[in-house]
Amino acid sequence: MASDLYRPVRVSRRIEAPPEVVFGIITDPRQHLALDGSGMLRGAVTTEPVTGVGDVFVMKMYFVRLGDYEMNNHVVEFEPNKRIGWEPEAGRGHPDAAPGSPEPARWGQRWSYELVADGPGATVVTEIYDCSRVPADARTDMQDGKVWIEDMAQTLERLAALCAEQTAGHS
Repeated sequence: MASDLYRPVRVSRRIEAPPEVVFGIITDPRQHLALDGSGMLRGAVTTEPVTGVGDVFVMKMYFVRLGDYEMNNHVVEFEPNKRIGWEPEAGRGHPDAAPGSPEPARWGQRWSYELVADGPGATVVTEIYDCSRVPADARTDMQDGKVWIEDMAQTLERLAALCAEQTAGHS
């Protein structure tokens, strides 16, 4: 378990769009490729929007050490227009999903978005990465999640651009 000093990594940005527009994009797995600031996503297997806790959406991924693989994202938090969070699980093609793998398929990390309305037509969006339940050696390798900060900022920049496109189309 993580020490009491651990705090999830949080990156926020004010986006010129109402929460329902932002939430609609985040809950649509098909939009995640356009959002991805990490460069690891390759596409969505799941084509339906997330509707609640218990949903699982599957994404195609690529990482240089692993090649192509899939992640099964288990939705564990869902409050319409306010919050969504999921815990990734190694899926098809990922070595941790293979029978007999010494590593668990689900490490316990969590990706979340919190949305707070900020006046008419704007939202403060916070992306959160919580690796408090991840094995200590992996947490150390990723600097307690700090390695994702630049990618998270890029994701929020891309989200802002997608929201601007959508709101411009409805003006």
